[in-house]
Amino acid sequence: MNITIWNEFRHEQESEDVQAVYPNGIHHVIASFLTDDHIVTTATLDEPQHGLTDDVLAQTDVLIWWGHKVHEEVDEEVVEKVKQKVLEGMGLVVLHSGHFSKIFKSLMGTSCDLKWREADEKERLWVVDPTHPIAEGIDSYFELEKEEMYGEHFDIPSPDETVFISWFEGGEVFRSGATFKRGNGKIFYFRPGHETYPTYYNVNVQKVIKNAVKWAFHSNTPRHQYGNAQPLEQISKK
Repeated sequence: MNITIWNEFRHEQESEDVQAVYPNGIHHVIASFLTDDHIVTTATLDEPQHGLTDDVLAQTDVLIWWGHKVHEEVDEEVVEKVKQKVLEGMGLVVLHSGHFSKIFKSLMGTSCDLKWREADEKERLWVVDPTHPIAEGIDSYFELEKEEMYGEHFDIPSPDETVFISWFEGGEVFRSGATFKRGNGKIFYFRPGHETYPTYYNVNVQKVIKNAVKWAFHSNTPRHQYGNAQPLEQISKK
């Protein structure tokens, strides 16, 4: 499987706190636990075409997206190309603050807004669909010692499936793992991953992302044809 990991890669270059956690970037940490099983490419905001050239997208089976600080700097033309690739069958895994990315909002058709708070609070992620492939190998719940809080209401369409729900120390809950289908493509949104916490080193978070990539992979189902169609059988003239 060919995976492309897209990361804004601004926080890691501008914040010493983030550099201390992800010195080479969030994308490289995610790549480190996927490269044993897959061919992994990384792409970042400040590369030409944000690293998502036609050649890169043509070879990508699943795209992982992390963005936060400058969603508005992502070029609309690139967003449209990514969207078309998803509709054609490319998998998309959107992480944490990628909920506000242009690509996710475009595919959801809603504001994707939510409540949030940075207070170093515990997050407990409950598995609410234990038979789902994305939850494979995950216990009934797992905890992150410190994370940013996201709280309901999360303004997204009703998910096709909800795999995880989070509870936070301050009392809020959140749909932290949600699946969607758009065209031939499958999308998974996974909430954890604030840049100042070592979330992507957590073995359960890594397992979820590994599972999500496998789930989102498009297994070469033929694309359906649209538009004017010739009859399959002879139509009698009366």
